[in-house]
Amino acid sequence: MKKKDGTSRRQFLKTAAVSGAGLGMAGALPTAAAPAAETAPPTPATKVPRKTLGSTGEKIPILLLGCAQRFDDKYDKILHRSYKAGVDYLDTAHVYADGWSHKTIVPFLEQIGGRKNVWITSKFPAKPGDVPGFEKGLDTCLSELQTDYLDLFFMHALNDPKHLDPEYIKMGEGMRKSKKTRFFGFSCHGDRMVELLNKAAKVGGIDAIMFRYSFAQYGDLELNKAIDALKKQGVGLIAMKTQDSVPKDQAEVVQFKSKDFNLAQAKLKAVWADERIDSAVSHMDNTTKLKENVDAALSPIQLSMNEFQQLQRLATATAAYSCHGCSQICEPHVPGETKIADALRFLMYHESYGEQDKARTLFNRMTPAERTIEGVDFTRAAAACPRGIDIASRMRQAVDRLA
Repeated sequence: MKKKDGTSRRQFLKTAAVSGAGLGMAGALPTAAAPAAETAPPTPATKVPRKTLGSTGEKIPILLLGCAQRFDDKYDKILHRSYKAGVDYLDTAHVYADGWSHKTIVPFLEQIGGRKNVWITSKFPAKPGDVPGFEKGLDTCLSELQTDYLDLFFMHALNDPKHLDPEYIKMGEGMRKSKKTRFFGFSCHGDRMVELLNKAAKVGGIDAIMFRYSFAQYGDLELNKAIDALKKQGVGLIAMKTQDSVPKDQAEVVQFKSKDFNLAQAKLKAVWADERIDSAVSHMDNTTKLKENVDAALSPIQLSMNEFQQLQRLATATAAYSCHGCSQICEPHVPGETKIADALRFLMYHESYGEQDKARTLFNRMTPAERTIEGVDFTRAAAACPRGIDIASRMRQAVDRLA
């Protein structure tokens, strides 16, 4: 087996940012270096490798188990096989599986000898200005998980920088002092994500952040600046939504070829290639996904430049099918209360995640005004979209498939 060429993530990232690779200038990317001479194949690890989470001093696996699902409360194969492979970090939340995620994790903790053997991160949503809501939410999470403490507590799915005002940072300090959580931070993936990351780097008091990051964002200059600022401050960085999911038929337009990895594995390897990222969370709802992701994490083989270039071509070819949630750009151009970003996110669950029931449930929880398309002119919204999404067509697909 030949060793992959040694092109670094930094070299690729620098070139991608300069060339605007995030929007398709893949032709400006450097060519792959010549393969190295024949060497003995590297030895795979037996447990998923670990990295230190920011400045916490704690080592966590580079692959985390996303727990947005209801587990088998008798004996769950995914939980047990993850744990055996070294994926001993559970990323859950009060809202996951309508509360069943927390409740069905509890029997697993007993089966492996107790709470101390795993890292548990949980999350709770609250409105801006509602510090008591988060404080109560932490207690709710502890109660549902039947534990005295969390390893990390996240303010869930933030999209308002007010959540990083002094009272929230003080709240986090109080939570740590109470020993109800060891560390404190937030998750975000909405339209104000970069603004939140930049503010977090300035205000301090945040131990870790989980945010949307994938191969498709390598060329995002403002995001990269924010990541650099956070890394300088010692904030732990966890990537989520690493697959940049698009409809399967569109993903197949660029036929990814690799003798070592399938497409999903390559997408994870691309995130791990960024040395600033401490770990990546993955929603592994079956044992096949789990094995593939663990195998990718165990493999010492790195992506070649050719594989990076294939991913960049994929990002370019599928940009118009992958909504990044920047609702502040498109939604001001439609009348009424129509929620474009939410509707397209639920459509993604249906098309890319195979979660049809969840997608329909969430879509139909939207108010009629939020999901209406009748009489709505999406022309200006589509023109404003930086990814070139045909919003009218995609919204019609959302209504046809989810309503």
